[in-house]
Amino acid sequence: MTYDTIIRDGRFFDGSGGPSAVRHVGIRDGKVAGISAEPLDETGCGDVVEAAGQWVLPGMVDIHTHYDVEVLNGPDLTESLRHGVTTILLGSCSLSTVHVGGVDAGDLFGRVEAIPRQHVIRAVDDHQTWRTASEYVTALEDRPLGPNLASFIGHSDMRTATMGLDRATRKEVKPTRAEQARMERMLVDALDAGFVGMSAQQLLFDKLDGDLCRSRTLPSTYAGGKEMRGLRKILRRRGRALQAGPDVGRPQTVVTQAFGSLGLFGKPLKTSLLSAADIKAIPFVIYLLRGLAGVVNRLGGDFRWQHLPVPFEVYADGIDLVIFEEFGAGAQALHLQEKLARDTLMRDPSYRARFRKDYESKYGPRVWHRDFFDAQVVACPDESVVGKSFGQVGLERGGAHPVDAFLDLVLEHGTAMRWRTTISNHRPEILKKIAREPGVQMGFSDAGAHLRNMAFYNFGLRLLKHVHDAEQAGQPFMTMEHAVHRLTGELADWYDLDAGHLRLGDRADLFVLDPARLDSSLDEYAEAPVEQYDGLSRMVNRNDATVPLVMVGGRTVWRAGRASSLLGRERTGRFLRAGEQSREPLTAPRRTSSPAAAPSVPSVPEVAS
Repeated sequence: MTYDTIIRDGRFFDGSGGPSAVRHVGIRDGKVAGISAEPLDETGCGDVVEAAGQWVLPGMVDIHTHYDVEVLNGPDLTESLRHGVTTILLGSCSLSTVHVGGVDAGDLFGRVEAIPRQHVIRAVDDHQTWRTASEYVTALEDRPLGPNLASFIGHSDMRTATMGLDRATRKEVKPTRAEQARMERMLVDALDAGFVGMSAQQLLFDKLDGDLCRSRTLPSTYAGGKEMRGLRKILRRRGRALQAGPDVGRPQTVVTQAFGSLGLFGKPLKTSLLSAADIKAIPFVIYLLRGLAGVVNRLGGDFRWQHLPVPFEVYADGIDLVIFEEFGAGAQALHLQEKLARDTLMRDPSYRARFRKDYESKYGPRVWHRDFFDAQVVACPDESVVGKSFGQVGLERGGAHPVDAFLDLVLEHGTAMRWRTTISNHRPEILKKIAREPGVQMGFSDAGAHLRNMAFYNFGLRLLKHVHDAEQAGQPFMTMEHAVHRLTGELADWYDLDAGHLRLGDRADLFVLDPARLDSSLDEYAEAPVEQYDGLSRMVNRNDATVPLVMVGGRTVWRAGRASSLLGRERTGRFLRAGEQSREPLTAPRRTSSPAAAPSVPSVPEVAS
């Protein structure tokens, strides 16, 4: 009996949160076939990976992405794989491509997720061969998937396909009894096909693209209590998850969603809410969010916040950034598709007065801090403004108001003027506290969306760096094993997916990490063209030395800074169905290390073949 691959002498994490230890890992037929404190027999093994001084970890799980469009014509999803992410969830924020056609998908995804609408339409129209959730799963598995996939069914997707986009986005229109029944059948069919649950949305600054319903909010935001109760009842009965985004303008929706998790007369409803963030604009709110999760779960709920465990830094070209949707003057500009019309609006003194009034308003919940002194120009044809805030530019231009300085630069340079700001998660000590919260899930990368605005594909590595740096400084705030568990097994177990662990018999989804390269390269800015979007340059992360090897299903997909020849040609990942476990424990031992060999790691299994 031989192994296909042996990874030797690496510090091994099994994803359970239990102690790590130096181990040798053998892989055969796509599964973990040996874990030993002693060297494995390398006879006949075609691939021996030397991992001394490095770590061997389960592939990470990314629970919040918008790869629904990109996966259709770029199923390798290398931008996530290269950072050790081997399982990806689609269908977030009420958006999926299971039932809608290309034009509706373009209107749903284009503006909200900052994916060029024409590319969304083309991808869906060119590839859509499915009519049901089960056919959608089959279509995905017919593609050369790089990572494993799982998915929510999007409420806006179902509502649009059932009612039509126009009717689905009118306050006065409610679904008929037949339409309600059809949406419920769609949800049941998706759960039968293995979807992890349903995503919904109440956030009112997520706006539609296109012409038909432009600037209306997503269809899910128009759903009434009766409609949602019927859908939640199905999720509760089936033990599947509801991912939701509350309306930050109406704080009561946060409380309603959280307490909706309680199972007063039956099962609790698994609820994952967007999002736990240390928002600059409302610094005290993070304490309320953390407290709410604790209360709900102590009362018997099953409630989690999604959390991005890194500073939430965003970039923008001109005025094209979703944070402007949260107030009237900003949304008014983004409503206009033509540059000439926008420019005319931004020159209008009355419009500028409205913008300044919105900017200076200190009342009401919001995401953006609205401080142009905390927004820095990073690229511009006028090099004299690069490195300066809009507030500084205004002062240098005769004491102009920061809003006027910003609008003037947009008028002068359009999208050639690029700038950045950090809107949340800016306090490291608060991030440490959130990282330990049991009511928080690590995720919310938005991978595959906001192509020019942000890049959090490597958020898991950045959390590990934060933990490692604290350990090296002698001020640990959590163990490395706990951090790995939070990014792997904890997430997979909550969503009931066969992922996130490395045990005998598990599918070999893993990566090797060089802890010496948990360094500043993880935070550096990078861009790369996207072939599927006609070469559009998007923000990405580039820290290839940190992750020398990634395997999916026991096959190498990334090695030494390069994608495997398998990617884009052969399927290495699969669609993971919630509740379906493929693990087949291997019980025929070849050699068992004595307990004395590693007394500190009783939770790490030994060797079998």
